[in-house]
Amino acid sequence: MEPAKPLLSKSLLVKLALAAAVAAVAGCFILRGVDVRALFAETMGRISAAGPLAFFTAMALLPAVGAPFLGFTLTVGPAFRAQLGLGGVLAASATSLFINITLTYWLARCWLRPWLEKFITRRGYKVPQVSRADQFEMTLLLRITPGPPFFLQNYLLGLARIPFPLYAAVSETVLMLHTTALVIFSDALAHGRGSEAIMGVSLLVAVLLAVHIVRRHYTKRNGAN
Repeated sequence: MEPAKPLLSKSLLVKLALAAAVAAVAGCFILRGVDVRALFAETMGRISAAGPLAFFTAMALLPAVGAPFLGFTLTVGPAFRAQLGLGGVLAASATSLFINITLTYWLARCWLRPWLEKFITRRGYKVPQVSRADQFEMTLLLRITPGPPFFLQNYLLGLARIPFPLYAAVSETVLMLHTTALVIFSDALAHGRGSEAIMGVSLLVAVLLAVHIVRRHYTKRNGAN
C-alpha cells in the first residue's frame, strides 16, 4: 500500500506560514491602535521620495545576493505608478529584472563558478548537467516549479551553462508574467481600485493555471518515457 501523499506541499505550507505571519503582524499593529493604511502610505511615500533610480538600481542588484524580488514587485506599483505610469513601472521592472538575471547568470557561469558550486551543493542542490535537447525544458521547469529561491534559480541555470539567449528569453517571459499581475494587483489594492484589483487577480490566476498545465504536460511526458 502506497503512503498517502500530503495534502499540502512544502512550498504551499511555507507560503501559508508567511501569510499568517504577515496577518499576525498587521493584527498586532491594529490592536495597538496603529493606522496600518497610514503606515503603508508613509512607507510608500518614503520609497517614492528616494526616487526611481535608487529603487530600480536596488531591484536590479539586491536580488543577486538573496533579497526577495517579490518585495520589489509588490511595492513598485504603489510607490511609482503616479510618477511613471503603469507602462513606465512595468518597463523599468523588466529592465531591472533583465539586468539581474544577466548579472547572476555570468557570475555563475564564469566569474564565481567554483565558489558558487560549493555554496549550492552545501545547501542540498545539485549543479545540473543538461543535454542540449533538454535545455529549454530544464529552464522552463525550473522557473515554474516551486523549489529554489529566485536568485538560486539564476545561479543554477548559469552553472548549467544554459545558452544565454534561451535562458534570458524564457526567464524574462515567465517572470514578467508574474510581475505584471502582481504589480497591477498590489497597486490597485493600495489605492482602492476594485476593477483593476480583479484584473490583476484574474491575470495571476491565468498565469498560475498556464503554469499548472505546462508542468502537468511535462510531468506526463517524462513519466511516459
